[in-house]
Amino acid sequence: MSDQDAVQQSQPTANSMRRALKRARDGVALDVTEAAVLLQARGDDLTDLTTSAARVRDAGLEAAGRPGVITYSKSVFIPLTRLCRDKCHYCTFVTVPGKLRREGHGMFMSPDEVLDIARKGAELGCKEALITLGDKPEDRWPEAREWLDAHGYDDTIAYVRAISIRILEETGLLPHLNPGVLSWTDFQRLKPVAPSMGMMLETTAERLWSEPGMPHYGSPDKEPAVRLRVLEDAGRSSVPFTSGLLIGIGETYEERAESLFALRRTARSYHAIQELIIQNFRAKPDTAMRGMPDAELDDLVATVAVARHIMGPAGNIQAPPNLVDGEYARLIDAGIDDWGGVSPVTIDHVNPEKPWPKLEELARQSAEVGFELRERLCVYPEFVTRGEPWLDPRLLPHVQALSDADGLAVPDAPVVGRPWQEPDEGYVAASGRTDLHRTIDTEGRTSDRRDDFDVVYGDWEALREQAAPGMEPSRIDGDVRAALKQAADDPTKLTDDEALALLHAEGPALDALCGIADDIRKSVVGDDVTYIVTRNINFTNVCYTGCRFCAFAQRRTDADAYTLSLDQVADRAQQAWDVGAVEVCMQGGIHPDLPGTAYFDIAKAVKERVPGMHVHAFSPMEVVNGATRTGMSIREWLTAAKEAGLDSIPGTAAEILDDEVRWILTKGKLPAADWIEVIKTAHELGIRSSSTMMYGHVDQPRHWLGHLRTLASIQQETGGFTEFVTLPFIHTNAPVYLAGIARPGPTTRDNRAVTAMARVLLHPHIPNIQTSWVKLGTEGAAEMLRSGANDLGGTLMEETISRMAGSSYGSYKSVKDLIAVADAAGRPSKPRTTLYGSVPEERVHAAQASDGHLPELLPVLEP
Repeated sequence: MSDQDAVQQSQPTANSMRRALKRARDGVALDVTEAAVLLQARGDDLTDLTTSAARVRDAGLEAAGRPGVITYSKSVFIPLTRLCRDKCHYCTFVTVPGKLRREGHGMFMSPDEVLDIARKGAELGCKEALITLGDKPEDRWPEAREWLDAHGYDDTIAYVRAISIRILEETGLLPHLNPGVLSWTDFQRLKPVAPSMGMMLETTAERLWSEPGMPHYGSPDKEPAVRLRVLEDAGRSSVPFTSGLLIGIGETYEERAESLFALRRTARSYHAIQELIIQNFRAKPDTAMRGMPDAELDDLVATVAVARHIMGPAGNIQAPPNLVDGEYARLIDAGIDDWGGVSPVTIDHVNPEKPWPKLEELARQSAEVGFELRERLCVYPEFVTRGEPWLDPRLLPHVQALSDADGLAVPDAPVVGRPWQEPDEGYVAASGRTDLHRTIDTEGRTSDRRDDFDVVYGDWEALREQAAPGMEPSRIDGDVRAALKQAADDPTKLTDDEALALLHAEGPALDALCGIADDIRKSVVGDDVTYIVTRNINFTNVCYTGCRFCAFAQRRTDADAYTLSLDQVADRAQQAWDVGAVEVCMQGGIHPDLPGTAYFDIAKAVKERVPGMHVHAFSPMEVVNGATRTGMSIREWLTAAKEAGLDSIPGTAAEILDDEVRWILTKGKLPAADWIEVIKTAHELGIRSSSTMMYGHVDQPRHWLGHLRTLASIQQETGGFTEFVTLPFIHTNAPVYLAGIARPGPTTRDNRAVTAMARVLLHPHIPNIQTSWVKLGTEGAAEMLRSGANDLGGTLMEETISRMAGSSYGSYKSVKDLIAVADAAGRPSKPRTTLYGSVPEERVHAAQASDGHLPELLPVLEP
């Protein structure tokens, strides 16, 4: 922003400047108002500000073990395509198809063109391939869509992924990807092929995007909320991510300060922002903003210094050296610790009029102010040394070949292509505590939490602040009596206000609600309580997704970690068949070493050993993981899984289908929209699923209502749900509870209300409502059978997930036990199949003959 900026801004008073400078000197946390004041520091005030900022930077470098070091990345700049669907008013990088054709270029760089640049870079010791491109060009330009189709790519991201693999394998450079706005699914697709990614936030000033004539008007990908969501999804996906500000494009100082604090919030929540770039606007000819004055150097220096104070000593802050006309010392004095990418091969295609400085000159000028210039990789040292989950196992050999023990680059390391492939050609070998399914009931877990509890889930204090508003109960003014009458007369016509009133019902009103739900149950499915003879097989608990409610996930090095071999999976399926099972339910952690085809191998192993067994397996999260690891679409992957033997999928990983709650419960699990996409696609392919809701943590009845409405809507569209399963939150060992954020599970009132309202709100679309004995116990399950439920789920035979969380109700119920639960509710019972069909007589007899006698499987708990 220049002093000639069209936006009128009041100058800070001398007192406010003195106060803000003192707080900065004293290391006191700044607020937005104080930051906006300091952004206007000039003269002696600016010197005061930069001096304190430099002290903060120096303390961070000391703590990181690299005092007096300023870094850079030796890179090549690859403009994969200059087409874009956005229309930023200052950009000369983007062009149009006609101009590309006139200049003899394709709509995208060809693989040969990309690899030629990368090889030249490798020969000169470059280690980073900076891949930059416009946002989703195929959405605006038919020529881009035609190019992708002609070359066999579904979309631009597919080409980015494919060319990144070729760069890794054929040149040895490490891709750093700047493809613009990415979805959560896009991050899953690209994380295995790039150690780091980036996207400038630029600004959070909404008016610069929404108002005609502003620099981002007409650019859908420059909406601040969209870009902030990208930063959050990068953090949720554990992707080392570069972001930053573009200053001087018409924002006010307050807006700039707010943008810096937005970046800090994301960095604090997820620890994924590896660096902030503070870039000064430079006007370009032939752009709508060609008459706008360049951001002044003092403005850039002040912004760097304020960014340093806001981000703190651990932040990495960069300013591009080619945009400051040799004033390197001023930027170092202001608190930067990195110069960014510098290329001996390619120009800066975003600022082509500004050549990169010579590395010798950069090193000399850095040394003159006491700093040693050291080379880093595209991914910062902190993330190199952390390893998983920040670096995919397929990338680790590539990164380790170019880095030293401190995570910095080895300058003379040979840059040569190395194979990029799944961690193992096939399924991994068995490892770890493979008897956990049995010993969890006898010996318990080794400890109540993972060793990386304080870091793997994000910042607990930031999460606590985020969770607080959503946990406040809403005032309910609805008429419970009128709502009860409507539920009894025609539950399909309940309004949201009436449904919320019933979800909050207590005392006699709750009793009446449960009675209505039970009447609906009887009219729809009769009195029979159904159950299934099944075996759970959790084939691995190694997982780095970071779900904060999950006590099951372990790092590969944790004492309770395990992975079953294919033979062990098949053996357990065979054992289950021998004692009368008709189904195996198989789910596992998102193990970084398991290839995307491992799920097919698991299904095949069961079907080959026990052809008649129904394979109910792989949550939507596992489906997305398999699809992204193989590069297949969701539809393609599910089709292949079905061919391998998959019969149906569990509708788990839903938790609460409201991202307000979801992003508190989980750091990296798929968003609600992606869960819905997987389920709908499965149903379209004839793969049916259950549906679930986990409740009683940081949620409220309004979230339950939204979740149930969503499930009813899906069912009306696809008809693919077999049942709805209530999953009360087990709090005992759940990280989000141990951190003091979640409440200790649902109350009995909550359980009755959820079960009853599931019956009411899902009527007539989902006829089967299942209660969970493993979470509620015998008496609790019987109570739910009197509140609208008609199904008890399965015998399970083993159950590790709830038991690791602290459930005290064991891992196995015999058929007689389940019949006894139904008896306690005053109801008859009968076995069922996964799809609620009749069980063959042979299976019924096998189950009866073996009931309660499973010595090879696990000890039966004494009552």
